[in-house]
Amino acid sequence: MQAPLLNMRSGEAVLIAVIAVAAMSVTMIGFGWVPHLSIILVLCALLALGRCKGLSFRQMQQGMASGVMSGIGAIYLFFFIGLLVSALMMSGAIPTLMYYGLDAISPRFFYVSAFALSSVVGVAIGSSLTTCATVGVAFIGMGAAFDANPAIVAGAVVSGAFFGDKMSPLSDTTAIAASVVGIDLFDHIRNMMYTTVPAWLITVLLLWLLPGHMKSAELADIEMFKTWLMASGLVRGVALLPFAVLLVLAMRKVATIYTIVITITVALFITYLHSSPSIGQLGGWFFKGYAPAEGVDLGDVSKLVTRGGIESMFFTQTIVILALSLGGLLSALGILPALLAGVSHMLTNAARATFSVAATSLGVNVLIGEQYLSLLLAGQTFRPVYERLGLHPRNIARTVEDAGTVINPLVPWGVCGVFISGVLGVPVLHYLPYAFFCYLCLFLTLIFGLTGKTLSKADAAAGGA
Repeated sequence: MQAPLLNMRSGEAVLIAVIAVAAMSVTMIGFGWVPHLSIILVLCALLALGRCKGLSFRQMQQGMASGVMSGIGAIYLFFFIGLLVSALMMSGAIPTLMYYGLDAISPRFFYVSAFALSSVVGVAIGSSLTTCATVGVAFIGMGAAFDANPAIVAGAVVSGAFFGDKMSPLSDTTAIAASVVGIDLFDHIRNMMYTTVPAWLITVLLLWLLPGHMKSAELADIEMFKTWLMASGLVRGVALLPFAVLLVLAMRKVATIYTIVITITVALFITYLHSSPSIGQLGGWFFKGYAPAEGVDLGDVSKLVTRGGIESMFFTQTIVILALSLGGLLSALGILPALLAGVSHMLTNAARATFSVAATSLGVNVLIGEQYLSLLLAGQTFRPVYERLGLHPRNIARTVEDAGTVINPLVPWGVCGVFISGVLGVPVLHYLPYAFFCYLCLFLTLIFGLTGKTLSKADAAAGGA
């Protein structure tokens, strides 16, 4: 980003930041505005402030553009992610993965099964909310048949869905966290395993230990779900090949865009093995998302398989552009540098830096209820601190995910919390104690920050690349 245009005092910067956060909080929470409008409101106020201090619009526009350029990789990547989701749908990769995953459900280990399958589906589709709205709703229904505690079922589903939201290359939050600090997407995913895998395993253990007396009911809901999947005509073993290609290329550290393009190519080949869509149909699916044939009753599965496309990324892309513009303007006006200067004397080691990043991500989630802003603002603000401490920016990306992405569903007024409680019919405060994975990630990232374990140095990382 460009050098600050103003020398702002720390006290003045704190006041402006508090007012900006309060404005976004009131408009998003109190009035139900979409984040875009709240960010635009704050942008307009900051532009007016800059003019009052003698800055030209051109100067401030350059600051906003500089902020956008810092995350342009994410903006481009979202186009390809939209294409990839459509390709995995039309090839049958995602429906097939779900079909076979449903066989793993056991009444005896119902909570664990709900968590594990939600994790698989979450990684496969890259959307925590879609996972909750489809598989999650199915599990809530099955839980009633098994006489399961709905709060525990919801906690297990939320944990699994947000495991997928963190670890899927199709996830917008994962792409944002990687791009805002300028690292490779798959490098970011690999680094998150240090906190995510232990949190996942501990969650399995805790859910397994929970008391519960399941009755062996008929698995009618599961079989109906499988019937709907089969009726889509997309379920076939060979359809899992694109996932295998994606995994192999990611492990071989092939560049993200190349990995996605190759996977899309393989998925198209699989598509034409079982169907023959026209070029016009492909264009429609790639832009608007895959849609199954009309006249086929797919029940709740219809919501799951009708997704993807470039158009589905527009909401995320626009909020990212606006949030990056906000970060650039805050930096250009000297607000972010002043805030950093005010606390820089305290940020002398990795433990304090990690705590500050986590606290910022957590605070934005609680105050505003928006996970995107928690990732973008914390990542942009503290990147210079990590550079000064000789720490690789991948550490920031992991921390903002552990304290931002997975915390939003635990905030009753947060975007994810409101949505999930609505679709599952379980209040946030009811499932919160059982969403073990979400707060275990935060706990582990703080522990690793305190001990320095798994934190990579910038020079060491560069040497090993």
